Amino acid sequence: MVWVRARVATSRKQGKALCFLQLRQSMHTAQAVVFAKEGELVGFAATLPRESVVDVFGEVTLPAEAVASCSQSAVRRLYCVSRAMPELPLQLEDAARSDEQLAADPSLTRVNQDVRLNHRVIDLRTAANQGIFRLQTRGAPLGPARLLSPLGFTEIHSPKMIGTASEGGADVFRVERDAYLAQSPQLYKQMALMADLDRVFEVAPVFRSENSLTHRHGTEHMTEFVGLDMEMTFFEHYHEVLDMLDRTFCAVFDGLNQSHQEELAAARFTRSETDERARARIRERLDARGPESLAEHADTEDMGTEDEKLLGEIVAELHGQDYYIIDKFPAAVRPFYTMPDPTDPRWSNSYDIFIRGEEVTSGAQRVHDPQMLLDCAKEKGVDLSPIYSYVDSFKYGAMPHAGGGIGLERVVMLFLGLPNIRKSSMFPRDPKRLNP
Repeated sequence: MVWVRARVATSRKQGKALCFLQLRQSMHTAQAVVFAKEGELVGFAATLPRESVVDVFGEVTLPAEAVASCSQSAVRRLYCVSRAMPELPLQLEDAARSDEQLAADPSLTRVNQDVRLNHRVIDLRTAANQGIFRLQTRGAPLGPARLLSPLGFTEIHSPKMIGTASEGGADVFRVERDAYLAQSPQLYKQMALMADLDRVFEVAPVFRSENSLTHRHGTEHMTEFVGLDMEMTFFEHYHEVLDMLDRTFCAVFDGLNQSHQEELAAARFTRSETDERARARIRERLDARGPESLAEHADTEDMGTEDEKLLGEIVAELHGQDYYIIDKFPAAVRPFYTMPDPTDPRWSNSYDIFIRGEEVTSGAQRVHDPQMLLDCAKEKGVDLSPIYSYVDSFKYGAMPHAGGGIGLERVVMLFLGLPNIRKSSMFPRDPKRLNP
């Protein structure tokens, strides 16, 4: 005999003698059977609205014929802890259907994205979303402290109200006083290294005042997202740091694939296309456009979103890889604190990490010489006077260092092959959404 607290997924009365309850805890379900001999419980069970919270006391039994979708128990006592409203704004069975199921049967109800986000608490109860957000807390978004602390990293917590735009540009929220919501912890993680912490990381919200919504729906098109930032000193070459970032990603992916098959299966259930169909689409696009279009760019010109995606498709087609790194970006497209290439100032010691043709990490070796930092800022039109303490931190003996920032929602979206970044954000914020 066991006590179980769960939600009522469905309630189905069969005549006067039986009522079948499907109970749900997170991703798992059990069928509870209420018999007429238990008095008024059959009628009471049949009136419970879906999503109500109940306490059930019953005997776990092994049915003569296996129930494919859940385990089974016979109910002896039943209490309603919290009764849900009779009419829900959306039904979980509708929200839980995959795109392939909906395509196969157009008569099925489709729940659009705005309805899901307007009633996000209910939408988050689907098995797919339970899988997504459990994965998000169990991989290296998942457990950065567990992963990085043994490697000598110290977790820091930098201020989120700062005196100037940390990344430059217009995509910064200015508060009523002369302060800004941090676009990244960039300046402070560098200062932490100058305090001899050697290796640091932070998992924290990042704010970007974006005013556009595009197909990409990347982290730069969310106004608030969670960033994993890491920074470390190195001895000989900034590739020591790039190697650490690469090892971090690989450890996360291996850990998820090896230990979280149930969550992966649930999270990937709602993907809009299978891997085979995606590969077929890649071949069609390559045949239609061809890789030669990338050669149209000048040597020091940055690639746009569409060309990045095309490059990802080429890498996938030729090498069977969805994860890759690009090193040495043009100096003109990188922030003022990025170290120029010592052999050719047109280039910089900077890199991006990509998954499925979309950037998930941007990083670089940082300028650690204070005069060079001032010169680079002046060249790019950046006023460093509001953050003089940042510049001063390199005047007292500075270690060469590098790092990167990772958008966690985007990593989860691309790793799982989800069609929209909002699916990997628990309560997404974009230029048009502040609720719920």
